[in-house]
Amino acid sequence: MLLRELFNQDLQSLQDELLRVGGEVEDNLTKSVTALIERNLTQSQQVITADTWINEWTLQMTTDSLVLIATQQPTAGDLRLLTAVMNIANELERIHDYVKGIGKISLTIGRDPIPAGITRHLPSMAAQTRSMLRRALIAFIQQDAAAARQIAAEDDVVDALFNQTRQAIMPHIIAHPTQFDELDRIGWANHNLERAADRVGNICEWVVYLVDGRFVELV
Repeated sequence: MLLRELFNQDLQSLQDELLRVGGEVEDNLTKSVTALIERNLTQSQQVITADTWINEWTLQMTTDSLVLIATQQPTAGDLRLLTAVMNIANELERIHDYVKGIGKISLTIGRDPIPAGITRHLPSMAAQTRSMLRRALIAFIQQDAAAARQIAAEDDVVDALFNQTRQAIMPHIIAHPTQFDELDRIGWANHNLERAADRVGNICEWVVYLVDGRFVELV
């Protein structure tokens, strides 16, 4: 087999890995929110534990990409692809950091119930962010910069839900000051979801870079 064919196989394997682990991050994103709302501490611990291997995976993706750069003769397009792979892997790792954070918030709250009015927008935020992430990774594989720009713009939907949750928390704090710590932690979970969506926007920026050869801020 020609060296270029082997190189192309290695490039494809890296892209396949992004899709595979991206799927794990998507699943854990929604699981962390479900566990928080339902007070499922076992599931909260599971998403925390998963963060260790995702950190290790990110390091391996960077190493594998650098090995290809050092040992092959990548074209300019290949270099952009490998740069995008490393940075998207890092964004997935950072998104999962927010997922882990939600899991830790859940464990800190313990088994105490959370007022439903406080968390009612969190599942929608998680679902929107998950959808954006899945489509952003597909846009990467298909090298679809137009789709990436459109997906990044959907961050406004998450921001609106974030603001609604933030506005709902304050009246509860005023009415129930003894629950301040618990309500403040829900505020941080809300923040984590908003930041996870921002990270999806960063992935979209790397898709545009891959296709157009220039980095443009989208979020």
